[in-house]
Amino acid sequence: MLDIIIFAVQVLLALLGGYSLFFSFFGFFRKKRTAHFSAQKRFAVLIAAHNEEQVVGALIDNLKELDYPKELYDVFVICDNCTDRTAEISRQMGVYACVRNNPSLRGKGYAIEWMLKELWKMPKSYDGVVILDADNLVNTDFLQHMNNELCSGSRVIQAYLDTKNPSDSWITAAYAITYWFCNRLWQLPRTNLKLANFLGGTGMCFESNLLKEMGWGATSLVEDLEFTVRCVKRGINPTMCYEAKVYDEKPLTFKASARQRLRWMQGHFDVARRYFFSLLWQGIKERSWAKIDTAIYTFNVYNVLLGFIFSAILWVDLALPGTRHFSSLYDYLPTWLMVVVTLLVYLGFPLAMVFEKVKSWRMYASLLLYPVYLASWWPITLYAFFTQNNKQWSHTQHTRVIRFEDVKSKQV
Repeated sequence: MLDIIIFAVQVLLALLGGYSLFFSFFGFFRKKRTAHFSAQKRFAVLIAAHNEEQVVGALIDNLKELDYPKELYDVFVICDNCTDRTAEISRQMGVYACVRNNPSLRGKGYAIEWMLKELWKMPKSYDGVVILDADNLVNTDFLQHMNNELCSGSRVIQAYLDTKNPSDSWITAAYAITYWFCNRLWQLPRTNLKLANFLGGTGMCFESNLLKEMGWGATSLVEDLEFTVRCVKRGINPTMCYEAKVYDEKPLTFKASARQRLRWMQGHFDVARRYFFSLLWQGIKERSWAKIDTAIYTFNVYNVLLGFIFSAILWVDLALPGTRHFSSLYDYLPTWLMVVVTLLVYLGFPLAMVFEKVKSWRMYASLLLYPVYLASWWPITLYAFFTQNNKQWSHTQHTRVIRFEDVKSKQV
């Protein structure tokens, strides 16, 4: 019976892997947006900040230089449980500093929910709400692209996520490779197939009326995934704006990266547990590929977990002397097929870099250590499974200033 279960899980994982590989081929081409509208949408740009005195000024400077009418957007810094000069710096730079003190409800999701309630009380109204992290930077045409998307009928929009500091260390390079891969071979295929894109936590834009209608309600450790699922369940598919770029600063060390990714996976388990079955069943009943696909995406955290556990079982079984106890799917598939599939999977990363016009040889050299980064997700996910009820939000500290001109001058 155990042998049957192990074999069945291998088949399930193979099918899910094949599904992801199938999707990636639809990211080989990209149609550029042609719809352009005059600047007409008014935006509230919300910056989520907790003790971000080191970096928030660079983002505010960046936002002041956007190629968009200044009277059509306002910047609000959510100073969430700050004990530093984040609020003072924000006021000095001429933007709204909105101070929130609630130590019992800490985290970005709670901060956004509070800020939106405050925003709706204000006399000025906004057509769209943009959410950024304090360590971000954006291209100067960011709001113009969001204006185009809202005018075209999109209600929830995710910008192109890029990395602000890809050359700092091998771990920041790994993040950059992951972003290029996900943008090109995960997000773009869903755009081309008219399915739901996934929110990435920052560089997000929402139609104000939708937020008022739905409420925020996403207070898990992965508020972006939670809000994505809530939208898809309502039949609203988030879209991706490939032309609007946001640059996110990544942790320099493996330890800091592991702590950040642990929080992501803990939150991912929480969202999968609460939404997977209901969304999958709804998608099957409605014959909605977008809902089924999003449900499968929420299941990815279990995909990683099961892949680790059952791979370890098979490795141990193979290493032990004597007769093997469990069947392997590899025993029933031709060797050439496994070689081809393995090559296709691993070639996806450098191929995405080529598609995204990455020119730095250092970034391509970083692919040598990239398997270490990928393998590290296994123990992190395993630990996250046993600690998934831990809802404590952890802050990623930033210790230096990177400005927009630095990013543009060092683009890889």
